[in-house]
Amino acid sequence: MLNDIKKDAQTRMAKSVEALRHDLTKVRTGRASTALVEHLKVNYYGSDMPLSQVASVAVSDARSLTITPWEKQMVAAVEKAILASDLGLTPNTAGTTIRINLPALTEERRRELSKHVHQEGEGAKIAIRNIRRDANQQVKELLKEKLIGEDEERRSEDEIQKLTDQAIKDVDEVVKAKEQELMAV
Repeated sequence: MLNDIKKDAQTRMAKSVEALRHDLTKVRTGRASTALVEHLKVNYYGSDMPLSQVASVAVSDARSLTITPWEKQMVAAVEKAILASDLGLTPNTAGTTIRINLPALTEERRRELSKHVHQEGEGAKIAIRNIRRDANQQVKELLKEKLIGEDEERRSEDEIQKLTDQAIKDVDEVVKAKEQELMAV
């Protein structure tokens, strides 16, 4: 019972850290990355499809992306999806190829993005603390039902706290790495 609670808490905390990593790939840094546009949805014959399923996305150099739709009539739809996104990027079309040039980030924009990264990190930490609270609540219920003793309860809470500390340390490392990536000129 206690091991199940701890394993569940550990799995959920790891998922929170992984979700943070995934969310931070969408934050634009000074370098071009295919992850920047992968989440975009393109209208493909009446249904929204991920960009990666209707075109190939490649990094042509440090500051530009090249998108090549597999069908010629999809060029306009892909262009429209990029313009409608919240990325603030302008696509340049040359025949069937779309180029996206990423301008250098200003110092002010870097600071804004850094604040955003910190907010995402705080959100992940809150999620981890909520998982800790749920796990401790389950342990307390086992104590109430007299399925475990007070010593086991205290030991379990300490172990859950160690898991929480490790997960929060992981979040801090992810946020710090992203911040360094942002601030690198």
